[in-house]
Amino acid sequence: MIGSATLYGLCGAALVGIGLYGFVSHPGLLRRVLAFNVIGSGIFLIFGAAGYRDADAGADPVPQALIITGIVVALSLTALAVALIVAHVRASGHGELPEDAGE
Repeated sequence: MIGSATLYGLCGAALVGIGLYGFVSHPGLLRRVLAFNVIGSGIFLIFGAAGYRDADAGADPVPQALIITGIVVALSLTALAVALIVAHVRASGHGELPEDAGE
């Protein structure tokens, strides 16, 4: 049977793959920010699975602290990215970059 750490690692790898696909295939800026957040969630999950030692010892506290710090930083950068997207849409009138919109 597959271990729980391996299952979490595989789920994290799947999230990274789905996020990369979304980031490359969608031209909209908001969708790219959301896809980048999915990539980050997958990386946090992989990092947490890598920090798991065994059933008796549990997880290593250092990767857990880094994951919590990373979540806080990702949240603040997401808020900044959304604010920049709103400013870009107000200035240009559309939510795509010029090279993606075909102008």
